[in-house]
Amino acid sequence: MKQIKLKGKDIFNGTRLLGPDNVLLLHENGVVAGIVAASDAGDGVQELDGILCPGFINTHCHLELSHMKGVIPEKTGLPAFLTQVMQSRNQYAGDINVAIDKAEQEMWDAGISAVGDICNGTATLVKKQQGRMYYHSFIECMGVADAGAQGRYQYSLDVLASFREINGSHHQCAIVPHAPYSVSQTLFGLLGNTPDNTPVTIHNQETAAENELFRHKTGDFLRFYQHFGMDVSTFQPTGTNSLEAWLSHFSQNKILLVHNTFTTEEDIRFAQQQPVETWWCLCPQANLYIEDRLPDIPLFRRLQCPITLGTDSLASNHRLSIWEEIKTIRHHFPEIPLAEILQWATFNGAKALNIQDTYGSFNTGTKPGVILINQESSRII
Repeated sequence: MKQIKLKGKDIFNGTRLLGPDNVLLLHENGVVAGIVAASDAGDGVQELDGILCPGFINTHCHLELSHMKGVIPEKTGLPAFLTQVMQSRNQYAGDINVAIDKAEQEMWDAGISAVGDICNGTATLVKKQQGRMYYHSFIECMGVADAGAQGRYQYSLDVLASFREINGSHHQCAIVPHAPYSVSQTLFGLLGNTPDNTPVTIHNQETAAENELFRHKTGDFLRFYQHFGMDVSTFQPTGTNSLEAWLSHFSQNKILLVHNTFTTEEDIRFAQQQPVETWWCLCPQANLYIEDRLPDIPLFRRLQCPITLGTDSLASNHRLSIWEEIKTIRHHFPEIPLAEILQWATFNGAKALNIQDTYGSFNTGTKPGVILINQESSRII
């Protein structure tokens, strides 16, 4: 089989930069054949102006909200943002499928190969059947009233069943909680006991109001519940930050905590003591869009947390581009080596989604897609 031979200014293999004097070898079907010294590569090497990198893994996206680009103002804070999402998401007059197609094309062109995608219904099911990108569909379940937990759970199980019909090499799925402030303890129990359901994900500590709710049962979420007529009379504050109140439901599972904008050292150390494989997803552009604040990334690095990257949705971001997320991190934290952030965006993301045998690295036999990074990121293969 004829080989494709690519040489860039450098090669990032998923965990480290290898230097300029190497050539990436690919079979014509995109499967990695190996990486060799330039002196051993022979003829037909294509020289490219940039860093060769495996396709990016976007571990947190809401593709179904792609029609909401530009609808919600920036920097409103999360409770106000959620209010506007709930009030506006079904008022779109155009074709939602067109918006989904456009958003996926944007991710593809920006070098994203695989996506952890949040789903509240089946709006993205047709797109995912096409199999161009890998998707792990996280079927989101929510409900604050304990009395309604079984009904909410069954509704999400029905959605999950639709997505399970397309499971295969380009798709897997799981049923997951939306967020600590939107899931009752009864519903957490049902979700935590769902068999063959991994990995799971949850929006975690995206706003200070979440921790306030669990510590004191005060703050902006009480007004949010009242606005929508939600009964939280049975909710009992734990006197702790939110993470301690629910994480034990997912013992022996793998969980991807998303946003973590107000996560503290105490929270991280608590999570590290639990029998839960915990990954920490950062979506910096969305954090700035909604709360105008970034997570304490140096803290996560110091405590050696496994980090991944996500884009969130076009309701809370201007572009679905992992490279834009990387640029934002590098702007605010220039001391973090590029290779470390690229690992978050590639191998770490693949490992968090259980797809590291195919995606996230240039290990022989993988098929991660190849992107070229210079001032932007663009897909080659």
